[in-house]
Amino acid sequence: MKKRVVSVLLLVFIVSMSSFAMHKFYMAIYQINYAPEKKMLQITARIFVDDIDKALEKKYGKKLFLGTNKETPESIELLKKYLAENFSLKVNGQSKTMNFLSKEMDGDVLVCYISIKDISKINTIEIYNSVLIDCFAVQQNIVNVTAFNIKKSFLFSETSTKQVLKY
Repeated sequence: MKKRVVSVLLLVFIVSMSSFAMHKFYMAIYQINYAPEKKMLQITARIFVDDIDKALEKKYGKKLFLGTNKETPESIELLKKYLAENFSLKVNGQSKTMNFLSKEMDGDVLVCYISIKDISKINTIEIYNSVLIDCFAVQQNIVNVTAFNIKKSFLFSETSTKQVLKY
């Protein structure tokens, strides 16, 4: 049942990505891949830029213009700070530092690239994701995790901001 819900949500997201109309739902997609040969978790976050701009403006009281020529270095620092406060991972019960690598625009979606280094063994991954939920109560964040050739998907919402994955 859970896989069916996630599949339907992914389909809706993909259809909306191909449209130029304003979206009427709030969703972001995160992909977490474990690369054992590099001993790292590689994370990609895909978030509608207008939504993250609104959330950051609400939180910090400044219009940031992410992904435009008006974007400033301060905008990127506030984005990093916001993501660090609202998206975190614990591996084997230990909080891990996320390294914000870069970001780019894909249409109206902000794509953020993040890594966590020095992960030699994984028994559990605890994911906390409340990105945009403070600004949009109907926000849904889908997190796909791929490790050891196993793919798991989780749906984060106002009522569910934490999940634990055991290997």
